[in-house]
Amino acid sequence: MTLNKQIADWLESRWVTPAYSGWVLIGVTSCFFGAAVNTMAGWLYVLSGLSFALLGIAAILPARSLRNIKIRRAAIQPVSAGEALTVEVEIANETAHPKSLLQIQDLLPFILGKPVQAPIEVILPHQSYTWRYHHLTQQRGVYRWHTIQLRTAAPVGLFWCRRQQEIPATAVVYPTVLPLTACPIIDSVGQENHAKSYNQQQRVQLATEGLTRSLRPYRTGDPLRLIHWRSSARYGEFRVRELEMMTEGRELVICLDSAETWEEDCFEQAVIAAASLYFYARKQQLNVQLWTAATGLVEGNRTVLHTLAATNFNEAQVANLPQSRLIWLSQNALSLNKISPDSYWLLWGNDSIWQSKVVHNSFGLLIDKEQPLQLQLQQVVRVERSF
Repeated sequence: MTLNKQIADWLESRWVTPAYSGWVLIGVTSCFFGAAVNTMAGWLYVLSGLSFALLGIAAILPARSLRNIKIRRAAIQPVSAGEALTVEVEIANETAHPKSLLQIQDLLPFILGKPVQAPIEVILPHQSYTWRYHHLTQQRGVYRWHTIQLRTAAPVGLFWCRRQQEIPATAVVYPTVLPLTACPIIDSVGQENHAKSYNQQQRVQLATEGLTRSLRPYRTGDPLRLIHWRSSARYGEFRVRELEMMTEGRELVICLDSAETWEEDCFEQAVIAAASLYFYARKQQLNVQLWTAATGLVEGNRTVLHTLAATNFNEAQVANLPQSRLIWLSQNALSLNKISPDSYWLLWGNDSIWQSKVVHNSFGLLIDKEQPLQLQLQQVVRVERSF
Protein backbone atom coordinates (compact mmCIF):
# COMPACT_ATOMS: atom_id res chain seq x y z
CA MET A 1 0.00 0.00 0.00
CA THR A 2 1.44 3.38 -1.04
CA LEU A 3 1.85 6.28 1.33
CA ASN A 4 -0.90 8.27 -0.40
CA LYS A 5 -3.29 5.33 -0.07
CA GLN A 6 -2.46 4.97 3.63
CA ILE A 7 -3.09 8.67 4.23
CA ALA A 8 -6.39 8.54 2.33
CA ASP A 9 -7.53 5.48 4.32
CA TRP A 10 -6.56 7.13 7.59
CA LEU A 11 -8.48 10.30 6.72
CA GLU A 12 -11.53 8.40 5.45
CA SER A 13 -11.82 6.25 8.58
CA ARG A 14 -11.30 9.14 11.04
CA TRP A 15 -12.70 12.15 9.23
CA VAL A 16 -13.36 12.34 5.47
CA THR A 17 -11.36 12.11 2.27
CA PRO A 18 -12.23 13.87 -1.00
CA ALA A 19 -13.78 11.89 -3.81
CA TYR A 20 -12.61 12.50 -7.37
CA SER A 21 -15.30 15.13 -7.86
CA GLY A 22 -14.27 16.67 -4.56
CA TRP A 23 -10.69 17.03 -5.70
CA VAL A 24 -11.90 18.65 -8.94
CA LEU A 25 -14.04 21.17 -7.06
CA ILE A 26 -11.22 21.93 -4.62
CA GLY A 27 -8.90 22.64 -7.55
CA VAL A 28 -11.44 24.81 -9.40
CA THR A 29 -12.33 26.72 -6.23
CA SER A 30 -8.66 27.36 -5.48
CA CYS A 31 -8.19 28.73 -9.00
CA PHE A 32 -11.22 31.02 -8.59
CA PHE A 33 -9.90 32.28 -5.28
CA GLY A 34 -6.43 32.88 -6.72
CA ALA A 35 -7.94 34.77 -9.66
CA ALA A 36 -10.06 36.85 -7.27
CA VAL A 37 -6.97 37.83 -5.28
CA ASN A 38 -5.12 38.86 -8.44
CA THR A 39 -7.99 40.73 -10.14
CA MET A 40 -9.91 41.91 -7.07
CA ALA A 41 -13.10 40.90 -8.92
CA GLY A 42 -16.01 40.66 -6.51
CA TRP A 43 -17.90 38.01 -8.42
CA LEU A 44 -14.88 35.69 -8.22
CA TYR A 45 -14.81 36.14 -4.43
CA VAL A 46 -18.49 35.28 -4.26
CA LEU A 47 -18.09 32.23 -6.48
CA SER A 48 -15.09 30.91 -4.58
CA GLY A 49 -16.83 31.59 -1.25
CA LEU A 50 -19.90 29.64 -2.29
CA SER A 51 -17.72 26.77 -3.48
CA PHE A 52 -15.81 26.68 -0.18
CA ALA A 53 -19.12 26.67 1.71
CA LEU A 54 -20.36 23.77 -0.39
CA LEU A 55 -17.13 21.87 0.29
CA GLY A 56 -17.49 22.49 4.02
CA ILE A 57 -21.08 21.21 4.09
CA ALA A 58 -20.16 18.24 1.93
CA ALA A 59 -17.35 17.35 4.37
CA ILE A 60 -19.60 17.47 7.46
CA LEU A 61 -22.73 15.65 6.29
CA PRO A 62 -21.29 12.19 5.47
CA ALA A 63 -20.04 11.69 9.02
CA ARG A 64 -23.48 12.68 10.35
CA SER A 65 -25.11 10.19 8.02
CA LEU A 66 -23.23 7.32 9.67
CA ARG A 67 -24.22 8.20 13.23
CA ASN A 68 -26.81 6.26 15.24
CA ILE A 69 -26.70 3.21 13.01
CA LYS A 70 -26.69 -0.08 14.88
CA ILE A 71 -25.57 -3.33 13.29
CA ARG A 72 -26.47 -6.83 14.47
CA ARG A 73 -25.49 -10.24 13.16
CA ALA A 74 -27.51 -13.43 13.06
CA ALA A 75 -25.79 -16.66 14.01
CA ILE A 76 -24.09 -18.30 11.03
CA GLN A 77 -25.15 -21.90 10.50
CA PRO A 78 -22.31 -24.40 9.96
CA VAL A 79 -21.79 -25.81 6.47
CA SER A 80 -19.55 -28.41 4.89
CA ALA A 81 -16.56 -27.48 2.75
CA GLY A 82 -17.68 -26.59 -0.76
CA GLU A 83 -21.05 -25.25 0.41
CA ALA A 84 -22.01 -21.59 0.79
CA LEU A 85 -22.19 -19.79 4.12
CA THR A 86 -25.31 -17.69 4.64
CA VAL A 87 -24.42 -14.45 6.43
CA GLU A 88 -27.22 -12.19 7.63
CA VAL A 89 -26.66 -8.67 8.94
CA GLU A 90 -29.31 -6.26 10.21
CA ILE A 91 -28.64 -2.50 9.91
CA ALA A 92 -30.97 -0.42 12.07
CA ASN A 93 -31.60 3.33 11.66
CA GLU A 94 -32.32 4.67 15.15
CA THR A 95 -32.87 8.27 14.07
CA ALA A 96 -35.93 10.20 12.88
CA HIS A 97 -34.31 10.85 9.50
CA PRO A 98 -33.73 8.43 6.61
CA LYS A 99 -30.25 7.13 5.92
CA SER A 100 -29.56 6.91 2.21
CA LEU A 101 -26.83 5.95 -0.24
CA LEU A 102 -24.78 3.76 2.08
CA GLN A 103 -22.20 1.13 1.27
CA ILE A 104 -21.68 -1.79 3.68
CA GLN A 105 -18.63 -4.03 3.68
CA ASP A 106 -18.03 -7.21 5.69
CA LEU A 107 -14.30 -7.76 6.22
CA LEU A 108 -13.91 -11.53 5.97
CA PRO A 109 -10.60 -13.14 7.01
CA PHE A 110 -8.33 -13.38 3.99
CA ILE A 111 -8.16 -17.17 4.18
CA LEU A 112 -11.94 -17.32 3.79
CA GLY A 113 -12.19 -14.85 0.93
CA LYS A 114 -12.22 -11.22 -0.13
CA PRO A 115 -14.37 -8.63 1.68
CA VAL A 116 -18.02 -8.63 0.62
CA GLN A 117 -19.81 -5.35 0.02
CA ALA A 118 -23.23 -4.17 -1.06
CA PRO A 119 -25.05 -0.83 -1.60
CA ILE A 120 -28.00 0.28 0.50
CA GLU A 121 -30.32 2.78 -1.15
CA VAL A 122 -32.25 3.96 1.89
CA ILE A 123 -33.14 2.96 5.45
CA LEU A 124 -36.31 4.64 6.68
CA PRO A 125 -36.51 6.29 10.13
CA HIS A 126 -36.67 3.77 12.99
CA GLN A 127 -36.56 0.93 10.50
CA SER A 128 -33.95 -1.70 9.70
CA TYR A 129 -32.47 -3.19 6.57
CA THR A 130 -31.50 -6.86 6.36
CA TRP A 131 -28.49 -7.69 4.25
CA ARG A 132 -28.10 -11.34 3.42
CA TYR A 133 -25.36 -12.78 1.27
CA HIS A 134 -23.92 -16.20 0.45
CA HIS A 135 -20.21 -16.92 0.43
CA LEU A 136 -18.81 -20.11 -1.07
CA THR A 137 -16.33 -21.97 1.13
CA GLN A 138 -13.33 -23.93 -0.06
CA GLN A 139 -11.67 -25.37 3.03
CA ARG A 140 -12.81 -26.59 6.42
CA GLY A 141 -12.02 -24.51 9.48
CA VAL A 142 -13.39 -22.26 12.21
CA TYR A 143 -13.29 -18.69 10.95
CA ARG A 144 -13.69 -15.60 13.12
CA TRP A 145 -13.87 -11.95 12.14
CA HIS A 146 -15.13 -8.79 13.78
CA THR A 147 -15.33 -5.78 11.51
CA ILE A 148 -18.15 -4.33 9.42
CA GLN A 149 -17.60 -1.02 7.65
CA LEU A 150 -20.19 1.55 6.60
CA ARG A 151 -19.20 4.06 3.93
CA THR A 152 -21.02 6.98 2.34
CA ALA A 153 -20.51 10.18 0.37
CA ALA A 154 -24.12 11.34 0.79
CA PRO A 155 -25.70 13.69 0.17
CA VAL A 156 -23.41 15.68 -2.14
CA GLY A 157 -20.91 13.01 -3.16
CA LEU A 158 -17.80 15.14 -2.78
CA PHE A 159 -16.27 13.43 0.27
CA TRP A 160 -16.13 9.82 1.41
CA CYS A 161 -16.54 8.92 5.06
CA ARG A 162 -16.05 5.43 6.49
CA ARG A 163 -16.79 4.13 9.97
CA GLN A 164 -16.43 0.59 11.30
CA GLN A 165 -18.16 -1.38 14.03
CA GLU A 166 -16.86 -4.42 15.86
CA ILE A 167 -19.50 -7.10 15.33
CA PRO A 168 -17.99 -10.55 16.11
CA ALA A 169 -18.81 -13.42 13.74
CA THR A 170 -17.90 -17.11 13.81
CA ALA A 171 -18.36 -19.44 10.86
CA VAL A 172 -17.73 -23.16 11.14
CA VAL A 173 -16.94 -25.07 7.94
CA TYR A 174 -17.09 -28.81 8.49
CA PRO A 175 -14.84 -31.22 6.59
CA THR A 176 -16.33 -33.17 3.72
CA VAL A 177 -17.93 -36.49 4.70
CA LEU A 178 -17.47 -39.01 1.93
CA PRO A 179 -20.57 -41.12 1.17
CA LEU A 180 -18.97 -44.52 1.73
CA THR A 181 -21.03 -47.48 0.53
CA ALA A 182 -18.56 -49.92 2.11
CA CYS A 183 -15.49 -49.74 4.30
CA PRO A 184 -13.81 -53.10 4.98
CA ILE A 185 -11.90 -51.82 8.03
CA ILE A 186 -15.10 -50.68 9.78
CA ASP A 187 -17.03 -53.68 8.49
CA SER A 188 -14.50 -56.12 9.92
CA VAL A 189 -14.67 -54.39 13.30
CA GLY A 190 -18.46 -54.54 13.18
CA GLN A 191 -18.45 -58.26 12.39
CA GLU A 192 -16.08 -59.01 15.25
CA ASN A 193 -18.13 -56.91 17.64
CA HIS A 194 -21.32 -58.61 16.50
CA ALA A 195 -19.86 -62.03 17.31
CA LYS A 196 -18.62 -60.84 20.70
CA SER A 197 -21.94 -59.19 21.45
CA TYR A 198 -23.82 -62.37 20.55
CA ASN A 199 -21.64 -64.47 22.87
CA GLN A 200 -22.00 -61.96 25.67
CA GLN A 201 -25.77 -61.83 25.28
CA GLN A 202 -25.85 -65.64 25.42
CA ARG A 203 -23.95 -65.52 28.69
CA VAL A 204 -26.24 -62.82 30.06
CA GLN A 205 -29.34 -64.81 29.15
CA LEU A 206 -28.00 -67.80 31.11
CA ALA A 207 -26.97 -65.68 34.09
CA THR A 208 -29.21 -65.57 37.17
CA GLU A 209 -27.28 -63.41 39.63
CA GLY A 210 -24.72 -60.64 39.92
CA LEU A 211 -25.75 -58.71 36.79
CA THR A 212 -29.07 -57.13 37.87
CA ARG A 213 -29.50 -53.54 36.67
CA SER A 214 -33.15 -52.85 37.65
CA LEU A 215 -36.56 -54.45 38.20
CA ARG A 216 -39.58 -54.09 35.93
CA PRO A 217 -43.06 -55.61 35.60
CA TYR A 218 -43.31 -59.05 34.03
CA ARG A 219 -43.97 -59.19 30.28
CA THR A 220 -45.25 -62.13 28.31
CA GLY A 221 -42.32 -64.23 27.16
CA ASP A 222 -39.91 -63.27 29.97
CA PRO A 223 -37.99 -66.29 31.36
CA LEU A 224 -39.37 -67.48 34.71
CA ARG A 225 -35.82 -67.78 36.06
CA LEU A 226 -35.51 -63.96 35.93
CA ILE A 227 -38.47 -63.34 38.24
CA HIS A 228 -37.40 -61.71 41.48
CA TRP A 229 -39.68 -63.54 43.92
CA ARG A 230 -39.09 -61.38 46.98
CA SER A 231 -39.98 -58.15 45.12
CA SER A 232 -42.92 -59.87 43.41
CA ALA A 233 -44.36 -60.80 46.81
CA ARG A 234 -43.91 -57.23 48.03
CA TYR A 235 -45.62 -55.60 45.02
CA GLY A 236 -48.25 -58.25 44.51
CA GLU A 237 -47.21 -58.82 40.88
CA PHE A 238 -44.37 -60.49 39.08
CA ARG A 239 -41.21 -58.35 38.93
CA VAL A 240 -38.47 -59.29 36.49
CA ARG A 241 -34.78 -58.47 36.75
CA GLU A 242 -33.23 -56.47 33.89
CA LEU A 243 -29.65 -57.64 33.43
CA GLU A 244 -26.72 -55.42 32.58
CA MET A 245 -25.63 -55.90 28.96
CA MET A 246 -21.91 -56.23 28.55
CA THR A 247 -20.34 -53.85 26.09
CA GLU A 248 -16.66 -54.73 26.37
CA GLY A 249 -15.01 -54.90 22.97
CA ARG A 250 -17.74 -52.94 21.20
CA GLU A 251 -16.02 -49.56 21.46
CA LEU A 252 -14.07 -48.09 18.56
CA VAL A 253 -11.99 -44.92 18.64
CA ILE A 254 -10.89 -43.07 15.50
CA CYS A 255 -7.63 -41.35 16.41
CA LEU A 256 -6.18 -38.50 14.38
CA ASP A 257 -2.47 -38.08 15.10
CA SER A 258 -2.68 -34.29 15.22
CA ALA A 259 0.37 -33.88 17.46
CA GLU A 260 2.71 -34.91 14.63
CA THR A 261 4.03 -32.89 11.71
CA TRP A 262 2.12 -33.51 8.47
CA GLU A 263 2.15 -32.42 4.89
CA GLU A 264 -0.80 -30.06 4.65
CA ASP A 265 -2.63 -31.87 1.86
CA CYS A 266 -2.15 -35.23 3.61
CA PHE A 267 -3.54 -33.83 6.84
CA GLU A 268 -6.61 -32.48 5.07
CA GLN A 269 -7.18 -35.93 3.59
CA ALA A 270 -6.79 -37.47 7.04
CA VAL A 271 -9.41 -35.13 8.49
CA ILE A 272 -11.83 -36.08 5.69
CA ALA A 273 -11.07 -39.77 6.29
CA ALA A 274 -11.68 -39.40 10.05
CA ALA A 275 -15.05 -37.75 9.47
CA SER A 276 -16.06 -40.32 6.86
CA LEU A 277 -15.03 -43.30 9.01
CA TYR A 278 -16.84 -41.88 12.04
CA PHE A 279 -20.15 -41.46 10.26
CA TYR A 280 -19.86 -44.80 8.50
CA ALA A 281 -19.25 -46.47 11.87
CA ARG A 282 -22.30 -44.68 13.30
CA LYS A 283 -24.34 -45.97 10.39
CA GLN A 284 -23.10 -49.46 11.23
CA GLN A 285 -24.36 -48.85 14.81
CA LEU A 286 -20.93 -49.09 16.40
CA ASN A 287 -20.09 -47.26 19.60
CA VAL A 288 -17.56 -44.90 18.02
CA GLN A 289 -15.65 -41.87 19.33
CA LEU A 290 -13.08 -39.47 17.94
CA TRP A 291 -9.74 -38.65 19.54
CA THR A 292 -7.36 -35.80 18.75
CA ALA A 293 -4.27 -34.74 20.63
CA ALA A 294 -5.76 -31.42 21.72
CA THR A 295 -9.30 -32.47 22.66
CA GLY A 296 -9.11 -36.10 23.73
CA LEU A 297 -12.22 -38.23 23.27
CA VAL A 298 -15.33 -36.58 21.83
CA GLU A 299 -18.57 -37.99 20.46
CA GLY A 300 -21.79 -36.74 18.92
CA ASN A 301 -22.17 -35.72 15.29
CA ARG A 302 -21.95 -31.95 15.71
CA THR A 303 -19.20 -32.14 18.33
CA VAL A 304 -17.07 -34.41 16.15
CA LEU A 305 -17.54 -32.23 13.08
CA HIS A 306 -16.69 -29.09 15.03
CA THR A 307 -13.58 -30.75 16.46
CA LEU A 308 -12.41 -31.82 13.01
CA ALA A 309 -13.13 -28.37 11.60
CA ALA A 310 -10.92 -26.76 14.24
CA THR A 311 -8.06 -29.27 14.43
CA ASN A 312 -4.58 -28.69 13.02
CA PHE A 313 -1.36 -30.65 12.97
CA ASN A 314 1.46 -29.92 15.43
CA GLU A 315 -1.10 -29.53 18.21
CA ALA A 316 0.10 -29.74 21.79
CA GLN A 317 -0.99 -33.12 23.11
CA VAL A 318 -3.04 -32.70 26.27
CA ALA A 319 -4.90 -36.04 26.21
CA ASN A 320 -3.58 -39.57 26.65
CA LEU A 321 -4.14 -42.13 23.93
CA PRO A 322 -7.16 -44.34 24.75
CA GLN A 323 -6.51 -47.99 25.55
CA SER A 324 -9.44 -49.39 23.56
CA ARG A 325 -9.37 -50.56 19.94
CA LEU A 326 -8.26 -47.78 17.60
CA ILE A 327 -8.22 -46.76 13.98
CA TRP A 328 -5.01 -44.73 13.92
CA LEU A 329 -4.57 -42.03 11.24
CA SER A 330 -1.02 -40.77 10.90
CA GLN A 331 1.80 -39.88 8.54
CA ASN A 332 4.51 -41.09 10.90
CA ALA A 333 5.25 -44.82 10.65
CA LEU A 334 7.06 -44.76 14.01
CA SER A 335 3.81 -43.75 15.72
CA LEU A 336 2.35 -47.20 15.05
CA ASN A 337 4.28 -48.45 18.08
CA LYS A 338 1.79 -46.54 20.24
CA ILE A 339 -1.23 -48.62 19.30
CA SER A 340 -2.25 -52.14 20.33
CA PRO A 341 -1.88 -55.11 17.94
CA ASP A 342 -5.67 -55.46 17.56
CA SER A 343 -5.97 -51.88 16.30
CA TYR A 344 -6.08 -50.66 12.70
CA TRP A 345 -4.25 -47.83 10.96
CA LEU A 346 -4.33 -45.58 7.94
CA LEU A 347 -0.90 -44.28 7.03
CA TRP A 348 -0.20 -41.49 4.53
CA GLY A 349 3.06 -41.84 2.65
CA ASN A 350 4.76 -43.98 0.04
CA ASP A 351 6.40 -47.37 -0.16
CA SER A 352 9.69 -46.06 1.20
CA ILE A 353 8.24 -45.91 4.71
CA TRP A 354 8.04 -49.71 4.73
CA GLN A 355 11.82 -49.73 4.89
CA SER A 356 11.63 -48.48 8.48
CA LYS A 357 12.99 -50.81 11.16
CA VAL A 358 9.89 -50.51 13.28
CA VAL A 359 8.16 -53.82 13.97
CA HIS A 360 4.39 -53.84 14.15
CA ASN A 361 1.82 -56.51 13.42
CA SER A 362 -1.50 -54.63 13.38
CA PHE A 363 -3.64 -54.25 10.29
CA GLY A 364 -4.09 -51.23 8.08
CA LEU A 365 -3.76 -49.46 4.79
CA LEU A 366 -1.18 -47.22 3.17
CA ILE A 367 -2.95 -44.20 1.65
CA ASP A 368 -1.66 -42.64 -1.55
CA LYS A 369 -2.49 -38.95 -1.51
CA GLU A 370 -2.48 -38.84 -5.31
CA GLN A 371 -5.32 -41.37 -5.57
CA PRO A 372 -9.03 -40.75 -4.80
CA LEU A 373 -9.50 -41.13 -1.06
CA GLN A 374 -13.06 -42.46 -1.26
CA LEU A 375 -12.03 -45.27 -3.58
CA GLN A 376 -9.15 -46.29 -1.31
CA LEU A 377 -11.35 -46.38 1.80
CA GLN A 378 -13.96 -48.49 0.06
CA GLN A 379 -11.61 -50.91 -1.67
CA VAL A 380 -9.14 -51.37 1.14
CA VAL A 381 -7.92 -54.92 1.63
CA ARG A 382 -6.90 -55.73 5.15
CA VAL A 383 -3.20 -56.53 5.15
CA GLU A 384 -0.59 -57.38 7.74
CA ARG A 385 2.84 -55.79 7.54
CA SER A 386 6.05 -56.04 9.50
CA PHE A 387 8.15 -52.93 9.31
